[in-house]
This record gives sequence, C-alpha cells and structure tokens, in this order.
Amino acid sequence: MAEPRPRLGHVIEAAGARVLVRLFGLLPLDTASALGGFLARTIGPRLGASKRAILNLRRAMPELEDADIRRIVAGMWDNLGRVVAEFPHLGEIEIFAADGRVEVVGAEAIRASHATGAPHIFFSAHYGNWELGALAAPQAGFTVTQVYRAANNPLFDRIILEARGTSAGDLVPKGPAAARPLVAALARGQSLTMLVDQKLNEGIAVPFFGRDAMTAPALARLARRFGCVVVPVRVERVKGAHFRLVCDAPLPVPRAGDERDDVLALMTAVNATIERWIRADPAQWFWLHRRWPE
Repeated sequence: MAEPRPRLGHVIEAAGARVLVRLFGLLPLDTASALGGFLARTIGPRLGASKRAILNLRRAMPELEDADIRRIVAGMWDNLGRVVAEFPHLGEIEIFAADGRVEVVGAEAIRASHATGAPHIFFSAHYGNWELGALAAPQAGFTVTQVYRAANNPLFDRIILEARGTSAGDLVPKGPAAARPLVAALARGQSLTMLVDQKLNEGIAVPFFGRDAMTAPALARLARRFGCVVVPVRVERVKGAHFRLVCDAPLPVPRAGDERDDVLALMTAVNATIERWIRADPAQWFWLHRRWPE
C-alpha cells in the first residue's frame, strides 16, 4: 500500500526543521548551543505553551514565588533551545573521553555490572540534554535498543532518526507495537534505554510530586520478567554545552509474587527518582508535558 501524501503543514514544518538542523550543524557546537539557548529563552516565555509550564510548576511546587517560576520557565526554554541546537552535533560527543565536555559519575559500577551479562534498562527523563543519555550505554559497550516517542509529523520524525543515526542503537517508537521488539531485544540479551516521564493514558496511576500521574508500566514489567538491572541515568547541564552524566545505583526490582504490586512499587521508585532530579534543578526539566490529569 502506498504511503499517504504528507500534509502541507507537515511539509512546511519539516522544511523549517531541516534548515535549523543545517544551520546549527554548520556552527561550532558551543556557538550553536549558545544561539539556540538565546533564541528559545527570548521567544519561548512569550508563547502560549508557557502557560502549561507555569500551571505545572504551580501545581507541582506550590511553594515557589512568581519570580521563581518565571526564572525556571526561562531556564527551561534556554535548555530546550540548547538541546535542539546541539542535536546535529551528537555524533561529535564522546561521553567517556578524557578531558571531554562530559563529566561522568558512576560509570565504573555500570561497567562492572555489564560484565555480569545481565540485560540492563537505563531510564531517564527529559532533563538536561536527555539525548546524550541515550548515547552513554552504547559508548560504554552495551548493545541497546532505544525506546523513543515518534513525532506526530512523519517527515519531522525522519529528520530526527537521520540525526540520531545508529549511535544510539536500534530505535523503537513507543506504543502498543513496541512490546514485541522490546521483548525480543531483551531475549537476545540486549539492554534498553528509555525516557519514562511522559503521560500514558493507558498506564497506571503512580505518585509524582504528590499527585497521581498516569505512568507507563513497561519498564517494571520487562525488568521483572527478564531479571534486568534498572539504572537511573541523568544528564545535567553544567554550563553551556558542558554536562555531567550521573549513573545512580540500580533500583531494586521487587518480586514479592503479585505482579501488580511489584510493578507499582518499582514505578513509584522510578517517579520518585525523577522527582528528586527535578527538585534539585527545576529549570532542566521539560515542564511543557501534560503530565497530570486536568
């Protein structure tokens, strides 16, 4: 069956994205990052989308003053602009290079864990430059399959996949169809990387900033079934296009006997871990998600 013709809006959006990717790719990484941050923090707070970020911040962290919220929203846009501008340069960044632009914390324990041969699930959130987190596991020697959210615009999604290339391992879009390739990857002894901080209407209710948030349970179900090592990984933006990648200690995988209770317990620990990261530096998280029920 022939693919449907792309919508005009998708074509225009994709064309603009290609121009930006080309522009930022031609600039040195530090220059591109600075330009992307400047543009986003100048324009972003004026967009209607910022109302969602403000609402989320007020509900999640009601103790914040209005000035704090404005600062966090501006910082969020700055980080987002930098992530976009750094995207064409991902292939240049060696996570574990000595004297590179990424400081790594906790890598030794993960490498030792790799030697056991157990499959790993590395989870993160849309925090700092989350794209770098997906590069860390394959650069550390793991064979990985990466779970990602496909863009609504298929032409734009193609641009993203081209920019990522094969450096982050096999790519599987989120959704019901993802279950089979993920199970197959783990059965082959591969590991997974996934971002787990977005709302999933078909998920389970798990506390997040004191409110239930519909959360995808796949991480916990797969970890329990395949005996995976579950590793929290975050990439903090230290300054400009310089980062700190932190591999926390693996989370215990409950196996009390009741799958529902075990899955809820692990996903509660996952959400609590991400909440801790965000509270440490709220401006590094993507507050534009519709994370909680209205």
